[in-house]
Amino acid sequence: MAHACLFTRRFSVSVLAALIASATATAAEVSTSSAKTTAASASAAQDNDKTMTVVATPDENFKPGGDQLVPAYLDGQVANGGRLGMLGEQDAHSVPFNVIGYTSKMIQDQQAQTLKDVVANDASVQNVQGYGNFAETYRIRGFDLDGDDMTFGGLPGVMPRQVVSTQMVDRVEVFKGSNALINGSATSGVGGMINLEPKHAEDTPLTRLGVDYTSSSQVGTSLDAGRRFGDNNQWGVRANVLHREGESAVDNEKRRTTLASLGLDYRGDRLRTSLDLGYQKQEFHGGRLGVNISNVDFIPAVPRATSNYSQNWVYSNLESEFGMARAEYDLTSNWTAYGAIGGQHSHEMGAYGTPKLTSQDGSATIGRMDTNKYVDAFSGMGGIRGKFNTGSVSHNVNVGYSALSKREKTAYAMALTPNATNIYHTSAVEEPANNYFGGDLDDPRPTSRIRTQGVLLADTLGFLDDKVLLTAGVRHQKVVVRNYAYGTAAEDTDSRFTKSRWTPGYGLVVKPWEAVSFYANHIEALQPGDSAPSYAKNAGTVSGISLSKQNEVGIKLDSGRVGGSLALFEIKKPTGIVNQQTEMFGLNGEQRNRGVELNVFGEPVYGMRLNGSATWLDPKMTKTEEGTYDGKNAVGVANFYTVLSAEYDIKPVEGLTALARVTHSGSQYADEANSKKLASYTTLDLGMRYRMKIQQDDVTWRLGVENVTNKKYWSGVESNGTYIYQGNPRQLKLSMAWDF
Repeated sequence: MAHACLFTRRFSVSVLAALIASATATAAEVSTSSAKTTAASASAAQDNDKTMTVVATPDENFKPGGDQLVPAYLDGQVANGGRLGMLGEQDAHSVPFNVIGYTSKMIQDQQAQTLKDVVANDASVQNVQGYGNFAETYRIRGFDLDGDDMTFGGLPGVMPRQVVSTQMVDRVEVFKGSNALINGSATSGVGGMINLEPKHAEDTPLTRLGVDYTSSSQVGTSLDAGRRFGDNNQWGVRANVLHREGESAVDNEKRRTTLASLGLDYRGDRLRTSLDLGYQKQEFHGGRLGVNISNVDFIPAVPRATSNYSQNWVYSNLESEFGMARAEYDLTSNWTAYGAIGGQHSHEMGAYGTPKLTSQDGSATIGRMDTNKYVDAFSGMGGIRGKFNTGSVSHNVNVGYSALSKREKTAYAMALTPNATNIYHTSAVEEPANNYFGGDLDDPRPTSRIRTQGVLLADTLGFLDDKVLLTAGVRHQKVVVRNYAYGTAAEDTDSRFTKSRWTPGYGLVVKPWEAVSFYANHIEALQPGDSAPSYAKNAGTVSGISLSKQNEVGIKLDSGRVGGSLALFEIKKPTGIVNQQTEMFGLNGEQRNRGVELNVFGEPVYGMRLNGSATWLDPKMTKTEEGTYDGKNAVGVANFYTVLSAEYDIKPVEGLTALARVTHSGSQYADEANSKKLASYTTLDLGMRYRMKIQQDDVTWRLGVENVTNKKYWSGVESNGTYIYQGNPRQLKLSMAWDF
């Protein structure tokens, strides 16, 4: 197995290096040949897929800084850019930050059902399950991003909690690196941010009916319909509905998803507005959660791939209503006022139980924790952006204000007398009775409030006909954290935090050639600290307010056929650790991640498309109390992670495409002392896609098999080292989409 992993690593690095070299070699020729390349590539791609929009080079009509999406690259699965918070949508080639977008076409072609299926294409993003629940959380550049902190159209606090369906999503945009300057502060996301853009009606009418099957017995149906109206197609309506339910590939695990969304927009000469509304309900019953290893000094052998060591009484119901309104108005040809408001109301009800390991033979105990949680969040932003010249220097200025307010009402009940079980030979266990309560489950009271607000001042100065771009900005950020006692809602004065600070950010882009740009940046982030785990005496409280810093340098390439980036970075963030003597959780250390990040995408050969990335990390703990963990690797962060995917159009069968993806993760430690370690793993996904015509309608069949070898492996560990999670077993996906 070690030889296989080494081969995978060398192969992936070699392919990516070759692609970078190819892009560099063509850089000097792009200025004269890009137009011919674009036309030829568009023609070839359109022959294979009549329904796609093909863009090989930046659209001349694209205006950076607003809500207009960055044009998709070549076959339309990847966009070389994305939203930079209050700075709007930006072409990655011209900004000193690392951002990439994955389109709805990639979502459809890969049959991605939730957000984690999409970001699995990026080696900078590691999927992690929530703390003893079903939440999808992420590590970007080795730092946690809670699913609740993702932005929707640049606004935080709007997306449904924990698990997000892709049915309503047009773009998944991954910003890599500290982003407080442009996004404000969230409760997580020091290593990066994920932004989702909603679907809006396109100029071509759309009515798409879809049906899908996922092993072992999940069946779903969906409808995606969009129309534009008016003399100039200025009014748009886009509606999406989805229902999917059944058993997953894990034994006796049942899931159900219901979603409805509506996107309305207006495109005038000077005014552009949109309103997006949505409802989502995710239900999990008898689902496999993690394994609690906090009481043992070893990592257990991995159970069989489809094994379910959960119980039938374990469930989670997540229900969210959310909405967002945005507007832009051109005051003049060079100045635009913008604003957005949004919010969500979410309700989580569940009974959770995870086996707590006691022996290497799989013996464990399983307790129970019931939760009733309400989350209400509201956010907004507004400002003005414009451009002007001072002599030979161009300016793109942005002045804005943003704020987020979030309130949580929570109650819980626990069974402190667990029952015996075994993770290898699991049988039905009676639901243990709750005998410890935090608040009233029937009437939860407020347990926390978080408020962040900030003013942004930013200017991008262009020199030498914008071949040199200097971005300088500052945000005055204020963070207020309040914690309240369960049941009584009395304020915990020991967990009352307020802090404000000017956080600077600046970056430089140098474009020596049209296809090549060098960049560097420095960003600082102010945000609430980590939440204390359940085994700490101050469980559930937020550990103060932390200030993190990032420095990054890199190179970006875009030859018109192949694009990519190479980045070197360092991020430092105060981190929460439980004091072994006092058992209190606090900001008792610092995590310093140094890394190299490589990303390549494009169509180096007609009919063959590649999307590859690799991340090397040195995630060290520093400044821990009395140096206890200094020099140790951070929990749950692999030193090496790579993803390489490819598509190949099979000739002479028109419309037939083969797909493959290889994912490799290095080993990762499961405790601060680095005494427990998860083994490395490699997985393979394969698929086919066939597009055909039935009369005048387009019909697309998709078949995919994830984890083809049915490999059993521990996929990750949550950041406190309490739970380890098992990777998904082999899973078959089959779908049909009919465009009327």
